[in-house]
Amino acid sequence: MFISELFQQKKVVSFEIFPPKLTSSIEVIYDTIDALAPLRPDFISVTYGAGGSTSKTTAEIASIVENKYNINSLAHLTCITSSKEQIEGTLTQLADSNVSNILALRGDIPKGSEETGRVRDFQYASDLVAYIQNKHSFCLGGACYPEGHPECPDKDQDIENLRRKVDAGVGFLVTQLFYDNDAFFRFQEKVAKLNINVPILAGIMPITNRVQIERILALSNARMPQKLIKILDKFEHNMEALKDAGIAYTTKQIVELLANDIDGVHIYTMNKPQIAKDLVRNLDSLFYAVNSQETRKVGNLD
Repeated sequence: MFISELFQQKKVVSFEIFPPKLTSSIEVIYDTIDALAPLRPDFISVTYGAGGSTSKTTAEIASIVENKYNINSLAHLTCITSSKEQIEGTLTQLADSNVSNILALRGDIPKGSEETGRVRDFQYASDLVAYIQNKHSFCLGGACYPEGHPECPDKDQDIENLRRKVDAGVGFLVTQLFYDNDAFFRFQEKVAKLNINVPILAGIMPITNRVQIERILALSNARMPQKLIKILDKFEHNMEALKDAGIAYTTKQIVELLANDIDGVHIYTMNKPQIAKDLVRNLDSLFYAVNSQETRKVGNLD
């Protein structure tokens, strides 16, 4: 099923996982998916892994999600270091595996590979989106940055870049993680003014480890609110307490987002299913309530 179609029916809840380390068997990912599947996510996205994992591995895991577990999968696909031939190979692998949803990304430029004057087949995610749209029949998602892309200091220009990506054929967006809901609401207002009307999933990452999250924030341009800093200062040396406090903060954050009628939530699980389980347990009744309202809305249109 195309993920873009889900937003016409309900508030979407999805999870993100990543491939195991290259030194581990791909079979270990079954433990993560086994734990997530009973939570009935609308889809599971599969990233590239750290340390050299490839689009082939991502496509293989996306196929497992789609065909073994009968859950919609969203395969990440980066393009900055890929040729058209390599992209075609991955697209063929995905199509042959019954995977119909792709998160089209530029990807990070590897350090030391900025060859002067090198001409790449794909410079931006919008190039990849346009290429796939012209040649294939996938549902395409894209990334967006409520607090601005770390490589684009001009936030207005960043929104213009986003519009080009949507105009090229992106059917829905997934945000970078954020902890300040007001930043997300301001972002929604800006994109609406530019008539960017595709659904936007709020990307949420519960905090369970201070060092880990500060490293991620340094790369993402997201800001940590003062109230969250106080939580970390208070509980960072007690891992269980920090986990509970992080889940509580995230629960409150999602409650506020749902109350403001967002399109859905994308949870960055970091391959820790218990985090997703705790959040779903806290929020299950809220999603049931808002999706019951969505069902009534659809029924009133018939």
